[in-house]
Amino acid sequence: MTFEPMTSETMTSETMTPETIVTLARTWIGTPYRHQASLKGVGCDCLGLLRGVWREALGPEPEAAPPYAASWAESAPPGRDPLAEAAGRHLVPAAGPPRAGDVLLFRFRASLPARHCALATGAGTMIHAHDGAAVTEVALTPWWRRHLAHAFRFPGVGGGA
Repeated sequence: MTFEPMTSETMTSETMTPETIVTLARTWIGTPYRHQASLKGVGCDCLGLLRGVWREALGPEPEAAPPYAASWAESAPPGRDPLAEAAGRHLVPAAGPPRAGDVLLFRFRASLPARHCALATGAGTMIHAHDGAAVTEVALTPWWRRHLAHAFRFPGVGGGA
């Protein structure tokens, strides 16, 4: 299945649905993990997966991701949450339980900023990339739910599941 990037002229709540986001994300399954990469079938990290789905759904990325180390979250200035701040500039905050198409941000310690992202594919599943594994769809287990820090939606996403 091929998708043409949507533009502000073609994007409507009828054309951009949560199911569109999920369908696009599923085409990344099997992409190997590569830190800072964002090329379907070649390599990506968790942010690269999100960036790639954005490009396929909406076109060019709204800002360039700066270079980052694998441990970047631990070195963020106190009180800052760079991943959540960037998401807040370009995505819409989501309330309630995760739904299909939502962007999920996780923090692994309460005192640290979010450092991992995924795309919800349903009420209990998500797609993500993590070190040592290919992009995969997994259960949103109690462990992941405990570490969920923020949820956002793509701009212009209409109804759906």
